[in-house]
Amino acid sequence: MADDTYNSVDGQAQLGAVVQARDIGAVHHHVHAAPPPPPAVPFQLPPAVAHFEDRRDEQERILRELDGRSGGGGGPLVVALTGIGGVGKTALGFHVARRISDRFPDGVLYVDLDDLRRDGVVEVADALGELLSGLGVAPAWLHRSFAGRSKQYWTLTRGKRLLVVVDNARFGNEVLPLLPSSGDGLVIATSQGRLHDLDGVAALEVPMRPLAVEDAVRLLRHIVDDARLAEEPDAVVELARGCGGLPAALHVAGRWIRSHRRRSLSRLVADLSAELHEKGIPMVEAVWDAAYAGLGPEAARLYRLLPEFPAPVVTVPAAASLLGDDVPSAEDALDELEGAGLLESRPEGPRIHDLLRGHAERRSREEDPAGGGRQGARERLVRWYRRQASRADLLAAGPRMTFAEPGPDLPGVPDVEFGGKAEALRWLESQRLALYGCVRIAYECGMDEDAWALCEPLWTHFLDHPHYADITDAFGRGLAAAQRLEHLPATIRMRCQLARPLWEQERYEEAAEQLRHAVSAAGALGESEKERKLKASVVEFRGKLASVQGDWASAVADFESARRQHEAIGNAYGVLLQTHLLGCAALGAGEYGRAVELLTEAHRMAVEQDRVRMTARTGFELGRALRRAGRPAEAVALVRAALDNARERGATSDEARVLGELARLADEMGETEAAEGHRAAARLLAERCGGLPGADGGA
Repeated sequence: MADDTYNSVDGQAQLGAVVQARDIGAVHHHVHAAPPPPPAVPFQLPPAVAHFEDRRDEQERILRELDGRSGGGGGPLVVALTGIGGVGKTALGFHVARRISDRFPDGVLYVDLDDLRRDGVVEVADALGELLSGLGVAPAWLHRSFAGRSKQYWTLTRGKRLLVVVDNARFGNEVLPLLPSSGDGLVIATSQGRLHDLDGVAALEVPMRPLAVEDAVRLLRHIVDDARLAEEPDAVVELARGCGGLPAALHVAGRWIRSHRRRSLSRLVADLSAELHEKGIPMVEAVWDAAYAGLGPEAARLYRLLPEFPAPVVTVPAAASLLGDDVPSAEDALDELEGAGLLESRPEGPRIHDLLRGHAERRSREEDPAGGGRQGARERLVRWYRRQASRADLLAAGPRMTFAEPGPDLPGVPDVEFGGKAEALRWLESQRLALYGCVRIAYECGMDEDAWALCEPLWTHFLDHPHYADITDAFGRGLAAAQRLEHLPATIRMRCQLARPLWEQERYEEAAEQLRHAVSAAGALGESEKERKLKASVVEFRGKLASVQGDWASAVADFESARRQHEAIGNAYGVLLQTHLLGCAALGAGEYGRAVELLTEAHRMAVEQDRVRMTARTGFELGRALRRAGRPAEAVALVRAALDNARERGATSDEARVLGELARLADEMGETEAAEGHRAAARLLAERCGGLPGADGGA
């Protein structure tokens, strides 16, 4: 079907370069368009926190090791910061990285592996994708396979003085693929345990223990400016010791002191000690309990519900959805939690520390042992995100074959106002962790319709942003949810959509297995127009899998079958698309005359149907087929129009591909100087945009 035919926010089309012109008879060719500027030097660290205890010994050890390295010859140095949760590993990593960033003029990158972890496992290809994006690689230039991304990363980091912060690693084999290829690089990795399997790598392990009492006292004095700390030094020491030397606890304790200005510090600490002796509650837990007890009802309820939110940054609409309240109430509750130190204030938004997340969950289970409040919050959150994702998808991709409704609005929580297609696509990417997390929540809570329905708009997001761990997990759960509901069309659709990320990861047999089941189940579909379109779509997906494996005969058989099905129901666009795919298959198989015939027909249909996208795409592919058929002069206008269009859209990967085709056309017409000019321009684009050397879109 038409799932692959929309334009993305930056104009990248999913099947090659396009020409957006109804009539290519008038061509305005701008050969000397300026290439895009090189990407800015990345600096992905958040701003410095207001209060940081220096950890002088750890910093000096790192700096001595760094000063003693000559670099250049071997691989990068890995500094492994290890220690229990809440001890301040990430804060130290950020602090050191800021302090020495001027030694790394090629940039500072950051990736949090916990954001990419699914069922305890990180898809390292996705982590590489995050780092490559930081290096300025646009999604259209990002290689699909792990091997391709590794080569791309090694190429772009070769000879660079680059610093990479890898947060929340659990194993050395999660860090090794993320090492830059230059010996002048540095990687700072944080982990709760030792990274034993950093084989063959120059590594410095820096174990981090809780702050010593004097350091913890100094941090408390930085956090809260209060005369009581000077007046009652013994109480300060007892509080610092009770917080276990954990900065995460000390920050809450400092805010708690500030909120009780009329009580003596010794009284406050005595109250905490009573909890310790009478109830056996550790003082650090008592500190958090005390901060929690000082919250108003709405802020306290939001705190208890925050563990249900599946992303690190809490937005106001997400908080309102959890509460089932209006936006102003959610804003007030978030402000109160930040003021109490129970939320970290970050530039991207408030975050809850993992230790406090655990505390909030304990308070939630204590207040709501049956879990009814938590379940209601999850349902509201999932359904709000489902509705917004569906709205964003409709705006970004236009009407297409879907089987779920957007769902009703959530009282009190307004819909997101999307300013246009580009903004809708940006929202999908910015809310990626929450959206994919909501699929998991929905499936685990038995909200099966919501689980598979959320996957439909995530298809649009995936086509531009191939986060493979996210998408395979989501579509797998969406498939299982559709099966539990015995929703046949959704089950078939989920199988087809799961097949694509599988074959893009070169997991061809798994993709084929999904499509075998989809084809078999499609026989039980009814005869409504949408179900008949779905039957044709299943066959098309199978043809696409055959195409990527070079099995052109099977691909042709499937595309012909799908075309007949579209003809039978009078779906003119379906006929056009299958004709186009047949032409591309003929081109791949070397049947150039047949390719010209089919693509000419597809191009004619696209013009008649006023399908600008398909007019463009079929025109470009027809130009390629004409060159292969020995008719390069007839192809020039089509390909030049494609170049104009790619440049108008800022679609650099399409531009490079078209330049490569123009170079081949110039070669065949004996225009050697022009051919080299086109190739040089394509190479420059690849270099500027992160493609591997020689990337011009293939033959």
